[in-house]
Amino acid sequence: MRAAVLTLSDKGSRGERTDESGPALSAWLAERGVRTLHAHVIPDDFEQIVTVLSDWADRDVADLILTTGGTGVSPRDVTPEATMQVAQRLIPGIGELMRLKGQQQTPMAVLSRAVAAIRNQTLIINLPGSPKGALENLAAVWPIVGHAVEKIRGGEDDCGGKFHHNRHPDPS
Repeated sequence: MRAAVLTLSDKGSRGERTDESGPALSAWLAERGVRTLHAHVIPDDFEQIVTVLSDWADRDVADLILTTGGTGVSPRDVTPEATMQVAQRLIPGIGELMRLKGQQQTPMAVLSRAVAAIRNQTLIINLPGSPKGALENLAAVWPIVGHAVEKIRGGEDDCGGKFHHNRHPDPS
């Protein structure tokens, strides 16, 4: 799997803060055999986010794009809106699962507005801006990411076949 990481941070883009989330995500992915081919830091700017996400997905530079930052409720937090702007299809369950798992760590997790979307053959997932939050959220959904990417890219595997252990026995 090929990945790209986009960090959204006004201070980071100006060099006033070191991006820790992007490198943490890239390292976490590398431990799982995923190559991060692109990693950039840009401001929390709607148009710039739309431009980069569109460009990366349209040029097929990665199977998975992770954004980190801009998912909260502050006025400059526009990552979900930018992601929805470029989305061809949304995957609401990914954001829901991240919030569900996150609230087990902190009640503030429910304030996340993170979304997941598909553009062309690329899965885009919004993650929080803190390294801890980004990694926890990615870990929460990681069990389904590979299958989602495979299906998005045209894989023919049956969704149910991989998860027999979650099925209830037939009562008959």
